[in-house]
Amino acid sequence: MSHPLLETRNVYKRYTSHTALDNVSLDIPQGQIFGLLGPNGAGKTSLIRIINQITAPDEGEVLLNGEPLHPKHIADIGYLPEERGLYKKCRLAIN
Repeated sequence: MSHPLLETRNVYKRYTSHTALDNVSLDIPQGQIFGLLGPNGAGKTSLIRIINQITAPDEGEVLLNGEPLHPKHIADIGYLPEERGLYKKCRLAIN
């Protein structure tokens, strides 16, 4: 039996007085398309940022292909946020 492509196990993420993720566990099978849906403030972006190693969970773990998430996995994960995350005060230098 093969392992899921992506697993989260008991993931928690807290911001000061707000708990964004509370014991989130999920398995995404290999070869499947998965949608992450929920209302504003449900923790979708927090989970995606953890999977993309932009932030780390306070507790729990994320596995990719059965391995704990590692910086080498960044090249295997695609992420296109709705907001491009450009720095408003950064000037573009064109050579």
